[in-house]
Amino acid sequence: MEHQHRPYQPIANYGVIGDMRTVALVSMSGSIDFMSFPRFDSPTIFASLLDANKGGYFSIEPQMDGQQTKQLYLPGTAVLITRFFSDDGIAEITDFMPLVSSTDAPPAAIVRHVKAIRGQISFKMVCAPRFNYALAHHDAKAQRNEVIFTPIDDGHVCLRLMADVDLHIKDNDACAEFVLKESEIAHIVLEAADEDQQNTSGTAHIQDYVKNSYQLTVSGWRKWLSQTTYKGRYAELIFRSIITLKLMTSIEFGSVVAAPTFGIPELLGGKRNWDYRFNWIRDSAFTLYAFLSLGFYDEATHFMQWISSLCQDSNLQLLYRIDGSKNGEEIELDHLEGYQGSRPIRVGNAAVHQLQTDIYGELIDTIYIYNRSHKPITYEFWTLIEKQIECVIGDWKLPDHGIWEIRGEKREFLHSRLMCWVAMDRAIKIAEQRSFPYPRAEWEQVRDEIYKDIYHNFWNEDIKAWVQYKGSDQVDASALLMPLTHYIAPLEPRWLSTMDAIEKQLKSDVLIYRYRITEDAIDGLEGEEGTFNMCSFWFIESLAKSGRVEEAVENFEKMIGYANHLGLFSEELSHKGEHLGNFPQAFTHLSLISAALELNKQLDRL
Repeated sequence: MEHQHRPYQPIANYGVIGDMRTVALVSMSGSIDFMSFPRFDSPTIFASLLDANKGGYFSIEPQMDGQQTKQLYLPGTAVLITRFFSDDGIAEITDFMPLVSSTDAPPAAIVRHVKAIRGQISFKMVCAPRFNYALAHHDAKAQRNEVIFTPIDDGHVCLRLMADVDLHIKDNDACAEFVLKESEIAHIVLEAADEDQQNTSGTAHIQDYVKNSYQLTVSGWRKWLSQTTYKGRYAELIFRSIITLKLMTSIEFGSVVAAPTFGIPELLGGKRNWDYRFNWIRDSAFTLYAFLSLGFYDEATHFMQWISSLCQDSNLQLLYRIDGSKNGEEIELDHLEGYQGSRPIRVGNAAVHQLQTDIYGELIDTIYIYNRSHKPITYEFWTLIEKQIECVIGDWKLPDHGIWEIRGEKREFLHSRLMCWVAMDRAIKIAEQRSFPYPRAEWEQVRDEIYKDIYHNFWNEDIKAWVQYKGSDQVDASALLMPLTHYIAPLEPRWLSTMDAIEKQLKSDVLIYRYRITEDAIDGLEGEEGTFNMCSFWFIESLAKSGRVEEAVENFEKMIGYANHLGLFSEELSHKGEHLGNFPQAFTHLSLISAALELNKQLDRL
């Protein structure tokens, strides 16, 4: 059954709910248009965001003329409320995924409470799952208040839809039409089901969700958030971002996905469409910095346990599946149209085979902060760090693919070299603080050699800036991390000159491009892209560190104006300010947090 009438919604029109095993994207019209199930990196069951006709969706729509909608989160939670306003009445849908306290809890569930706030309102519901990225067929069997969806010859999990309104089947999809009087509530739940559970009474089973799950979920989120040590400015923005990062953190493994989606384009109609449902060492390390900065130490400890198991290998891989496995082969889903026709849609990520030497720096910097501000690492863990430093010593001079994962020729990138210096510097600091044995003379010599290589050989005297790679005449926004990682003091003349060059080459009001795409583009890809939100927040943080605090505050406030109605950010913004790229994106939200913390610190000093 195809649904030709369903238009694509703007990326910014979505909120996200989740339970730290997967997430669902809920539109302002009350439709769940994206969900991998049962975990972040599983195939989708709903993907109409990537193909409006074939992808599958789960919609609940009030039947009112001229309705307008608004969405909000219940404060301090990931419980999403969508409201519909009309002369005919006001309707409300509350969506959430129940929090689980253990890794052996049943697979994820979506709970949807539908309420008539004012007036008597008719509703239409359609639950149209499409298993395995809409490649698998399925059967649907109905009882009065329950539908079981079973994928055919697929091996993926069955789904059970339960409701306290009557359900029926049309073209293998579950449908319902019901009327609620003022203050009446209907409950609809979608969960995983075993085939041998199909005789369970849906009406009886749904009462478990109705009675307990909402309050437990609300109180669970607020209890988690209450751990924070942060009392400064921008608290609501910071807390919304940290809740979003928590939603992308695996409760089972401690790993963090870069974003819970794939295939959302960096340019409408373009080919830069990637799968971000993996754990990048770089992104996770920065995310853990955000958790540590705000006092969420359990997440940091869980990640450290995960990373220590990976560090048993002498060579860290760039990215891993959330369970730590290495399979990330990239394929294209040719049968899907793509968001507004943006193809190809890729699952898996070929960057898994790339050399990116910067990952050691981000990781060891986070371990350094963890060791200093929370809990001393063990000597056994230190021996694993030594293995990684041996890799840095062996690889730091090599050209690589860099932070932007170019698919063109390898280069000696400034950012990769900078992070090799960070790796050496922080490892030495950990060893000195803890009196761990290490080859001091060798490590200090390598650290200083890298420092001098960056300082002299990446400097372009013509444009008075540190450039993207050796021999380049272009700057790169990743240079903004030079003062943020304490390689250079933020008031040194060479740094201030580099900031000026970044402003001239990459800045558009408060928005920053990661680099300029030219005819001989380094990334080996066709097409343009938007401005990168995390680069904009890096620039704001660098402004604040450089003493331009009022300017940084103004830029921050303007940048926040680009968030969607719920305070969420994707990866990029288009020329028109539209959200582009996978959504929500961890890197954007952690850089927002970092910028806000720096602004708060600088404003306190003033």
